[in-house]
Amino acid sequence: MKKFGEKFMLGAATSAHQVEGNNIHSDCWVMEHLPGTTFKEPSLQAADHYNRYKEDIKLMADAGLNTYRFTIEWARIEPVKGQYNQKEVEHYRGVLNFCHKNGVTPIVTLHHFSSPKWLISEGGWESESTIEYFRDYSRYVVSELGDLIPYICTINEANMGVQIKRVMEDFMTQGESENKNKPEHGDVQVGINMDMSVVEEYYQSLGVAFDIDPRQVHTFLSPRSENGDILIMKCHEAARRAIKELKPAIQVGITLSLYDYQALPGGEDYVQALQDEDFLHYLPFIHDDDFLGVQNYSRKVYGPNGKVEPNENTRTTQMGYEYYPESLKGVIELVSSHWKKPIIITENGISTNNDEERVEFIERALNSVHECIEKGFPVIGYTHWSLLDNFEWQLGYSKAFGLIAVDRITQNRYPKESLIKLGDYRYQEI
Repeated sequence: MKKFGEKFMLGAATSAHQVEGNNIHSDCWVMEHLPGTTFKEPSLQAADHYNRYKEDIKLMADAGLNTYRFTIEWARIEPVKGQYNQKEVEHYRGVLNFCHKNGVTPIVTLHHFSSPKWLISEGGWESESTIEYFRDYSRYVVSELGDLIPYICTINEANMGVQIKRVMEDFMTQGESENKNKPEHGDVQVGINMDMSVVEEYYQSLGVAFDIDPRQVHTFLSPRSENGDILIMKCHEAARRAIKELKPAIQVGITLSLYDYQALPGGEDYVQALQDEDFLHYLPFIHDDDFLGVQNYSRKVYGPNGKVEPNENTRTTQMGYEYYPESLKGVIELVSSHWKKPIIITENGISTNNDEERVEFIERALNSVHECIEKGFPVIGYTHWSLLDNFEWQLGYSKAFGLIAVDRITQNRYPKESLIKLGDYRYQEI
């Protein structure tokens, strides 16, 4: 086994709404409880990480991991527009201090899909006002906690709304009969429920919940317009400027959801268009970033007639992705051909109830990372998704991504062999 050097950031990742529990001021909490909701179940206590973060970080550190990527939840910090909650600031100060106490480098994400309810009522992620709101929130967090934060990802998977729009368009084009047996869509790296039978009631209740026209409800995971896509990047730029003005030493980046797009003869134009849409057109907006967060779970193959669907013998995960850990290598190679600054793998993992599959996935994925480092690609860290089995958005608790299992009745933690396997890659120069 080739191991990583001591300076390499090796760890795991979570997002606040998926693990903390009781994120009651967020848009996701609202949507989970609506009549006709597309969420299969509500998050409720989630993995109770809000109260058990010390236990979880200690398990990670004891396994040999030295990095934890987690979210400071905007809906907790600013539950009411313009009103910051000092109690929640102190909670996250405790998380950060506990990381440092245990030799764990914190990578903070300022926005990971869930938003304050009030933001959506103000126009959400298609409104120019969100640029100012997100800048002010970012500035406040850094003014309070910046001395404890070495790395910040401003926005998680800034391109996700574009990918969801593409999936929705494909879904509608294919028609109900072709899609009726696959409401859980494996064509996007997030848990979405494509069961159209509940949509009409759900959208009507959305408008009531946010007190606006339901057509104007723009959450972060809504299909995104071209203007909305640029707006997200303007939010990122505004946040980066605010962070750097206060704490220039903080390393600032963004994360993108990236598939390993592979072309068979005749599929090159499809792949080029997808690479541009998912990655290349963002390059001007991240030019001044310190690092890029790369998030990858699988590959997609394209031929002369478009996407080549896996055959019935193809190995897949719970999420419907092809089991292909080597996709990470393809994505790193693509990114490195256009981006010469540091890369952090901020998400990479597998949904499975068979931890032997996860162990194999980790081995093959990290071998790919080693190959890329040996070629000179500037990969400085890897945080596996996810530290804990958690709430997979609209798909609820049906998917197991964690290095640690969680009993949802007792909230007891059960570390898996994969946690130990990941930690084994530390402390030996390659």
